[in-house]
Amino acid sequence: MRRILVAEDNDSNFILMGYLLKKHYEVIRAINGIDAVEKVEQGGIDMVLMDLKMPEMDGLQATRIIKEKYPDMPIIALTANAFSSDREQAFEAGCDEFLSKPVNSELCLETIAKLLK
Repeated sequence: MRRILVAEDNDSNFILMGYLLKKHYEVIRAINGIDAVEKVEQGGIDMVLMDLKMPEMDGLQATRIIKEKYPDMPIIALTANAFSSDREQAFEAGCDEFLSKPVNSELCLETIAKLLK
């Protein structure tokens, strides 16, 4: 089963993503950007769903670090901030896709499936 790392500091958002993904994927949690980078470095992660606003290290910085070491790692930005500037920053940092919260379940699953092919 494919493993998806959900980098999300908010418990309720993580629970929601876990519920959405658990039928199709193994879900691992990172509570901030530092944790996300460490878990990707440990190996066995197929994709990252990256919250952009997190404590200690935000998702943009974590994405830059992960993409520098693992350029083929698919990363989807997840954020409540759906401004065009947030989209641009996410893509500049190296995100492959951008989804805004609250997440549309169908679109989220389609986007993940597309990137994991």
